[in-house]
Amino acid sequence: MTPLPPPRSLLRPVRRLGFTALGLLNLVWGAWAVAAPRHFFATFPGFGLHWTASYPPFNQHLTVDLGATMLTLATLFLGAAIADQPAVSWIAGIATAVFGTLHFGYHALHAGHMGTADRVLSLLSLIGGAVVPPALAATHRLERSE
Repeated sequence: MTPLPPPRSLLRPVRRLGFTALGLLNLVWGAWAVAAPRHFFATFPGFGLHWTASYPPFNQHLTVDLGATMLTLATLFLGAAIADQPAVSWIAGIATAVFGTLHFGYHALHAGHMGTADRVLSLLSLIGGAVVPPALAATHRLERSE
């Protein structure tokens, strides 16, 4: 039995909400890394987890560069949410999938000083970063196929 696609009326708000959520998350993380790189390095992603600190030593330049990358991702995601046009969504989705896949690949091969639970959670979040943006872009195609 083939699953039914979501109703067309839900695709646009889900896509825009998804890109907005990703944009705001990257905006907060990016601003945090740029404004307070040492704090970001020691405590990212928060909630008692310390993923970035698992790859010592602290490097202010690389941490601020990561923040700049996150701010760039935020711009792509929020642009896709606002424009809600297939070409813009695909550019955001593919560009962030490239970053996300390379980022995941590094961390899949290098555990740093992470324990098993942190490593699994970290890798799952990185997979999401590579897969969710193009999946959101693909919802434009579902709209056209109905």
